[in-house]
Amino acid sequence: MIFMTICVIAYNEEKTLPGILEDICAQDYDHSYMEIVLVDSASTDSTKSVMQEFAAVHTEFRQVLVLDNPKKTLPCGWNVALKAYNGEAILKVDAHARIPSDFVTKNVRVLESGEDIAGGARPNVIDDDTPWQQTLLLAESSMFGSSIAPYRRNPGRSYVNSMFHAAYRREVFESVGGFNEKLGRTEDNEIHYRIRKAGYRLCFDPQIVSFQHIRSSLGKMLKQKYANGFWIALTTGVCPECLSLYHYVPFAFVMAIIMSALLLAVTSCVHASAAFGVVACLTGIMWGAYWLLAVLMAVMAVVTAKPKARNITNVCLPVLFFLLHISYGIGTVAGFLKLPAFLREYKN
Repeated sequence: MIFMTICVIAYNEEKTLPGILEDICAQDYDHSYMEIVLVDSASTDSTKSVMQEFAAVHTEFRQVLVLDNPKKTLPCGWNVALKAYNGEAILKVDAHARIPSDFVTKNVRVLESGEDIAGGARPNVIDDDTPWQQTLLLAESSMFGSSIAPYRRNPGRSYVNSMFHAAYRREVFESVGGFNEKLGRTEDNEIHYRIRKAGYRLCFDPQIVSFQHIRSSLGKMLKQKYANGFWIALTTGVCPECLSLYHYVPFAFVMAIIMSALLLAVTSCVHASAAFGVVACLTGIMWGAYWLLAVLMAVMAVVTAKPKARNITNVCLPVLFFLLHISYGIGTVAGFLKLPAFLREYKN
């Protein structure tokens, strides 16, 4: 059997942490071959106390470590864990996650087949089973509302560019080093690029499934998208190779809105009626195509959803898609504006 380390990084997660710790305890993998590493990122709630209590009670594991991450950020937290863990492989699990009882077993099975990195699908779940939360879940789970990342769309067993919850043999991080602590939100993209460049392959197995809780409100979801877009722009100046074209689609959409509005204003002011007509026509086509696609994707999301997810708030889906795209795109615009200053700081 492989000696496995499960690592969870948390900041102010006193509400969600007990759930993932409960799932870890329920794993059908031999607990004597499991080490648990819990990293507290300077939480101001009872997160660390929850970790310490877990360590004191659950002595069936080979070891439970509770570590501190004074720098607070996620990549810094992972590096704290990477310096301290003792397992033959480490399994990264988010504090907002839930995992089935066979999660560790299935990851180990892939590693034992000869792979260095294993992972699988990561569908979203909600905290409260309300109509509005169900609609937010549809928006977040839709390929149109979120992304086409493999862990969201399940391409079957294959080799992919990035994963969410994944298991890595020790030699992987010993070879490529730790996470880039100067990045936020995109640290996985960057390190997975380095991992692939070093010759390792990320094996996606659809039998491996974990779950991630979406943000509990629209405001928090929009804030998350803005931050994601912001860091895409900053990462472009550091490691553009670790990003894909789809990361820039919301940015292109926002720029198209800005440019069309400016062209309409300019052609109107200079009384260039012919040019104004062309710009107005193209702008109309752009908006018409977008809203048509948004409505079609909303209908598709509802039709393919479970019956309990279908409710009157589903009519908001096209608008939700728009807000998610705009938040992400504006974040990317803001990130590009910040990029020169970020690069000066990054080089120091």
